[in-house]
Amino acid sequence: MKRISIFLGNIFLPFIWMALTGQFTAGNFFIGVLLSSFALWVAAPQREILVLNSLVRLWRWLLFFLFFLWELTLASLRVVHDILTPRHRMRPAIIAVPLEIRKDIEITLLANLLTMTPGTLSLEVSPGSDVLYVHAMYVDDIEEFRRMVKEKYEKRVQRVLE
Repeated sequence: MKRISIFLGNIFLPFIWMALTGQFTAGNFFIGVLLSSFALWVAAPQREILVLNSLVRLWRWLLFFLFFLWELTLASLRVVHDILTPRHRMRPAIIAVPLEIRKDIEITLLANLLTMTPGTLSLEVSPGSDVLYVHAMYVDDIEEFRRMVKEKYEKRVQRVLE
């Protein structure tokens, strides 16, 4: 079996388990993950490595999702605060962020995450795919913003898509 089928199996089989038992709870999902991991381990030729890799990937995606949910909440609160207070704190800027990632899927995920975060918008990727242009509403320091994008978003995107 290919890695992607094992990864997808560890995501979808727990939902099938929950549908069969009729209990859509976090505990039942966890039991489904354990059962699907065992079933995929039995079916896979390189059992230990594939299941472990699949669980590691699933864990990375979960942490990535929680990270993005946190960033989304913080950015939303900042924009709402700025809207509701009489004094605007916006300092908009268009910033060129040099990219270390090169794969189209990585660049697309990074650009979409930035666009979905309130206060930022991905504008364009350079023709060589080495620079991403981002419009941001709150920029006090351009270098700090670049560092934030690279450390918070780009590194996590790269790690989750390894």
